[in-house]
Amino acid sequence: MGVTEAETPQSPFDPPPSPPQKPGATAAAITPEDVRDGAVVALAVGVAGLLLGLLWAWLAPRVQYVSNGEAVFLRNSESEARIAADGTFFLLSVGLGVLSAVGTFLWRRAGGVPLVVGLAVGSAFAALAGWRFGLWLGSSPSDLAAAAAAAGKGVPFDAPLELLAHGALLVWPMTAVLVHLGCTALWTPRDPEPDPLAGWSGYYRPAAPLPPTEAGPTASEAPRA
Repeated sequence: MGVTEAETPQSPFDPPPSPPQKPGATAAAITPEDVRDGAVVALAVGVAGLLLGLLWAWLAPRVQYVSNGEAVFLRNSESEARIAADGTFFLLSVGLGVLSAVGTFLWRRAGGVPLVVGLAVGSAFAALAGWRFGLWLGSSPSDLAAAAAAAGKGVPFDAPLELLAHGALLVWPMTAVLVHLGCTALWTPRDPEPDPLAGWSGYYRPAAPLPPTEAGPTASEAPRA
């Protein structure tokens, strides 16, 4: 009959045993539901780009031209309407970026790669769609001479809506991603801290003394000079 070794208690200096894992379990796996949520966010935010174009065409000031019958001139050479149009697009993008990020966070109250990717892709598409839709709503005859002839001599007319600073197209996606990451870091429930004493039985097993034959010489057996 074989002799089995008795299980010895664990020393407090030994590392705690790892908790048992379920077979087939994977950590931080992306599920199909996560991918679906990211696609829904991208679609919803992308459609909201039409609102950006509508508000931009409605609120942005226009540059005005006037004709004297021979040439076309700016009605006010010191007008800041072009810069104001870019600023309007910038501010609208910031506001809609914050709203889309907060709405995405309140919908799931969690982070995750699919949600962030869906928010970034949807916001980038929304900025492009809003830009093109606003240009279409604020369009006027591209030929200034034809527009001046249609308006008449000395009658001011609006120039087409333009976005001179194309870097403003990045404002919505950058704002949305940063605000969503901030909300996730501040209000997402955190995982509990691991217990450093997990797996410790509280029993201390002292080290066994060395056998007499292996012990070093005692004071009485030490060689004298």
